[in-house]
Parts: sequence; structure tokens; C-alpha cells
Amino acid sequence: MDRLPLPLEGITVVAVEQAVAAPFATRQLADLGARVVKVERTDGGDFARGYDTAAQGLASHFVWCNRGKESIALDLKDPRGLAVVRRLVADADVFVQNLAHGAASRLGLDAATLCAAHPRLVAVDISGYGAEGPYAGKRAYDMLVQCEAGLVSVTGTPEQPVKAGIPAADIAAGMYAFAGVLAALVRRGTTGRGGPVEVSMLDALAEWMGHPLHHTMHGGEPPERTGLAHAVIAPYDAYPTADGGRVLLSVQNDREWRRLADQVIGQPELGTDPAFATNAARVAHRARTDELVGKALGALDTDEAVARLEAAGIACARLRDLRELAGHPQLAARERWREVGSPVGPLRALLPPVTLPGGDEARMGDVPALGQHTEALLRAVGMTDAEIAALYRDGVAA
Repeated sequence: MDRLPLPLEGITVVAVEQAVAAPFATRQLADLGARVVKVERTDGGDFARGYDTAAQGLASHFVWCNRGKESIALDLKDPRGLAVVRRLVADADVFVQNLAHGAASRLGLDAATLCAAHPRLVAVDISGYGAEGPYAGKRAYDMLVQCEAGLVSVTGTPEQPVKAGIPAADIAAGMYAFAGVLAALVRRGTTGRGGPVEVSMLDALAEWMGHPLHHTMHGGEPPERTGLAHAVIAPYDAYPTADGGRVLLSVQNDREWRRLADQVIGQPELGTDPAFATNAARVAHRARTDELVGKALGALDTDEAVARLEAAGIACARLRDLRELAGHPQLAARERWREVGSPVGPLRALLPPVTLPGGDEARMGDVPALGQHTEALLRAVGMTDAEIAALYRDGVAA
């Protein structure tokens, strides 16, 4: 049987994007076969290029979110630079932007304007708080939105709320933008029309807050911050092991508790002790429950603790750091790592989570240098040598 092509082959995306939310969305499209043209500023490009130099001299955020794209550097404040973008959009299937509030509208690059001019175009506006309302003009960096969406209120310890360790609001918005593009392309396939797609970081992260939000709105109390422990299940926490590791385990029912007491703690009588026999009792005596589990696991090294828990049928996990994730045996066994090209040479990268068996593997293209494709793209929209030279001379292109 012939292999299926990548589902977005033949789709062209133009993105005036920066930071994480929009670049993360368009990288998903590139991985699935779309051609993605990334429009960047001439004075340094996407500011995420300057976040750090951890990826062998490149910024780790940029490497993560921008493989497989073509970079064109233009000054959109100059009418000639904006005209190039308009030419690119005229031949595109998808346009994505996450400029500051009002900037896309002033340039005529907002979704409503573009879709009115190009009925088959799918145009995406990604914002912090949406186009209207009292927060529309507020700056919306990821951690700010985490606070506004209540994520920080349920994350951390009883004493200290903390942000998520990843840009959760950016990722949420990026994934909903990705899904919105796919849905709009399916609709275009049946109606012939594209249309606007709107995604805000607050809307996206508020949706992800669904469980604690509904729990609180409909009569419950806001969940307490419990660190790694579960608020209403015990034992469900991470415990130190003899070799300096930590193992998280979860007991979901009283049968599992009896097995844990017998096969791991070594005190089978705890399985029927009224102080521990039910989850309600264990939660009420959480400190003592954790002490019993912690003492048992603290006498074992990490490998032995995991083996003992798995033999007893207890769900468990190692508390891994990022270096351990990079060497995770499951990722290695499933051959999830690839290399992508970049201006500093090959870099390791994970295959995208969406796997389409029977088809071509995800297209994990190179991470582009700033303006790497400017000249080729200017020629592709029909500009002459003299016009191109003038753009470079005047700093409109780079």
C-alpha cells in the first residue's frame, strides 16, 4: 500500500508572529507538512531569538517553536515591506498573527480584514485577552495570564502559590490556534470559504482550569495547594529514596492500600487498621500515612522502590529532572528523537506527539537563521533585482 502524504502538504501559511503562542501553533502546521513563511522584524527578528543562548548559542524557545519555517525579515512600518506581506498572503491558505493589541488592525493584517479580501483564507488572531472588553489592551505575558486565569492559585504549596514551570498560557493558546486552523481548513473543504479564527490566552487557559473551576462554581471549595500531594487522596505524593531519588506513588482504592501495606510497607495489619483502612481515614491521618510510606521507601534505592511498587500493582513514577527526561528509556525505546538542522548545526528534537501511522513521518525542518529566505521569497512574489536591492539598501528587508 502506498504511504499517505503528510496531511498539510500543499498548504501555505504566512505568520507575523513572535514569542511562543503563535510560533508554537505554526510549528505544528509545519511538522504536518505545511509550508510556513515566518515574517520577522529586520532589527533582530522574533524577540524570542534573544531569550537565551542555551541551545548551542541559539535561544531554546526559538529552537523549540520554529523548526521547519522559512524566515523573511521585513520592516512592516514601511509600505514596501507591508506590500510584500500582502503579496505573500494573496497566495496563502492560512495567516497567523499575535502582534500586540491593535497592531494588526493598524496594518490591515487582522483576520476580519484579510478574510474579507481573501474569502478562502483562514486567518488567525491570537491575543492575550481577546479583541474586546476591559482587558483587551493589557499586556499579556504568559505568567500574567497564569495569574489572571487562576492557575497560580491552585499550584504550589499551602504557603506559597507558584507559576507552572512551562509557559502554560502560551501553549494552551497555541494548541487551540492549531486546532482552529485544522477545523477551518476542513470547513473550507466543504464550503470553499475560510474565515477568521480567534484565540485568546485567557480563554484557552481558563478552559484548562475546568476541573477546579467547575468544582468551585458549583458548590465546592477551591482546591487547596498541596505541592506534589493530592488534596483528597492519600497516599498520593512523592517520597525520598535511599539513593537521593524521589518516587511518586498513587493509591486509588483500599485494595491497593492493603497491597501496599503488605508488600511494600511490610505491615499487613495496616490494611485493616481503622485509622488507615479507608481513603477518608488515610486523609484524616495523612501525616502518619506519609510517615509510614516514607519510612518504607526511604530504606530502598530508587530502582528497588519502583520495582517493589510495580510488583504490588501500585501506580508509581520517578521524579525525573530534565536531563533524565532527555535520556528517558521510553522515549529512546520508541525512537522519538530526531535531529534538526540549525545555523549552529544539528540539534536533538522530539517528534511531535501526533503520529499518523501509514503515512510520511513528520517533517522536522531546519531552524532558520533570521532572514535566511528573504531574497528567495522576494523573488517568488515577483520582485525584480533592482526592487530587491532597494529594499536591502533602505533596511526594509534583511
